[in-house]
Amino acid sequence: FSCGTPNLAMVIPAMDHIDTIFTNGIIKTKTLHPALRAALHIAKITLNRYYSLTDKSETYRIAMVLHPSYKLDYFTSAGWQDEWISMA
Repeated sequence: FSCGTPNLAMVIPAMDHIDTIFTNGIIKTKTLHPALRAALHIAKITLNRYYSLTDKSETYRIAMVLHPSYKLDYFTSAGWQDEWISMA
């Protein structure tokens, strides 16, 4: 597989990155129009709904733990609770 090819282990980090972008956009009250902030808020709710679906499948966590670049370090650096990391 090519390094540039998306894979299952990249889903959670991508969702975390998108969530950060949405969160930063929502809090920029002086630079973004209120309609854009509202749209970002709705997008964040939608993203969180899909993110919660990854909890229902162990496949995502297994892919992360087996990925040579991530392993358990990603969960720790992302601020996951110890209980969640031990489940992974």
